[in-house]
Amino acid sequence: MRSAGRVALIVMSEDFSRAARAVTGLYERHAQVYDRERGRSVQERSWLDRFLEFVPPGGTVLDLGCGAGEPIARYIIERGFQVFGVDASPSMIQLCRGRFADSEWQVADMRELALGRRFDGIVAWDSFFHLSMDEQRAMFPRFAAHARRGAPLLFTSGSAEGEVLGSFCDEPLYHASLSPAEYEQLLAANGFVVRSYVANDLECGEHTVWLTTCDAS
Repeated sequence: MRSAGRVALIVMSEDFSRAARAVTGLYERHAQVYDRERGRSVQERSWLDRFLEFVPPGGTVLDLGCGAGEPIARYIIERGFQVFGVDASPSMIQLCRGRFADSEWQVADMRELALGRRFDGIVAWDSFFHLSMDEQRAMFPRFAAHARRGAPLLFTSGSAEGEVLGSFCDEPLYHASLSPAEYEQLLAANGFVVRSYVANDLECGEHTVWLTTCDAS
């Protein structure tokens, strides 16, 4: 029994690792399906409004894992702010460029983010949590390197540490989360102050949401 249990754990770990590596390709293959199925209602509105209160008028927001730009980038743009969108899927970025030609869009993997500039705000909504736990830990210095002093960082996570396989287009879709305590430690170590945190927010589709600001000099 013990031996069989260990084998099961090893297989499960390999499944998670394989699914984590496959996220980018999955979204690229199914970009058109994702775009059709992504809701256009802005259930994130209250969080985006609080986030934008920290962004100066006309400021530029870095949208990490921007997808096809609907509805979050559109909402930010229509509020009078600039958007610099990053996604690892070329098809998603092509959709963004077709919809918002006056904004900046770049095909890039957030795990390798090195844009050489700082932004007035950073959003990673329903994207950051597709990274493995170690990849998420490595993102916080990258967030800090791209945030101006006072810039807000808004991201979603799980409510507890763990890995989960969801499904999209009948393929496994990887999600991971660190513990809330570890997120707090990583944020503090990289100069971010937590302004608001809600686990399983019932008013926002049960998302677990972090709103922070970069107070590093």
